[in-house]
Amino acid sequence: MEPNAEVYLGFLLLFALNAIGNTETVKGSIQLNSGVFEKIVKHHKAVLVKFDETYPYGDKQDTFKEVVEATMSQDDALCAEIQVSDYGEKENLDLAERYGVIKEQFPVYRLFLNGDLEGVLYKGDTKNANDIKSFLISEAGLWLGLPDCLQEFDELVTKFYNAADNDKKTAVVTEVEKAAEKLKEESQKKSAEIYIKTMKKVLEKGESFIAEEVKRVEKIRDGKISDKKREQLGSRLNILTSFKLLLKKAKKGKDEL
Repeated sequence: MEPNAEVYLGFLLLFALNAIGNTETVKGSIQLNSGVFEKIVKHHKAVLVKFDETYPYGDKQDTFKEVVEATMSQDDALCAEIQVSDYGEKENLDLAERYGVIKEQFPVYRLFLNGDLEGVLYKGDTKNANDIKSFLISEAGLWLGLPDCLQEFDELVTKFYNAADNDKKTAVVTEVEKAAEKLKEESQKKSAEIYIKTMKKVLEKGESFIAEEVKRVEKIRDGKISDKKREQLGSRLNILTSFKLLLKKAKKGKDEL
């Protein structure tokens, strides 16, 4: 980004923060209104906007805070709130109506990519931060790191999916095994084992293994098992979810070629 563009964008962000008055802003996010909405959206690769009531609180707001925290390290991503009032001056009601949002649905998430003002509606659980992060990973190609996932290994999963044939995929598995040998933390070593075993299963059974395994692990996790076993399955499921999302991204990239 050119220096002048950075100054301009910084001014817009400052204006967006000041324009909302005394409304509380979640650290790492900004407040938007109709005066700055398009200007902000058009200057970022990915803007996740939450339409909500004024002064939101509770579990759903805590979820938003968790998502914001996860995106703070991503230069290309921005989280924003549009707080809507249907009384008094009816602040931001125009934006809510523009995107078909009604108060009974609050909060509503919509992701805007590469300046496109139509956006992509999030249809998942608004109390589940991991689901929202998975949505961002899938739609925007961001790495947000689900618990127990390793960024280096997720990048190798993408390389694995993009490999032209099984010989090249096998070479990637070898690369993953070498990377695993360098890990020091026990938790990371356990995650690496899951990555390696999953890749080998994909080689053996095909890409359909991922979706089938996700369903199988979810079923076991939701059954009558110990808390320790449920935690272990949760770790496995997070990594499998990353495999699933990265597969979707890889297929999307191939379709666009």
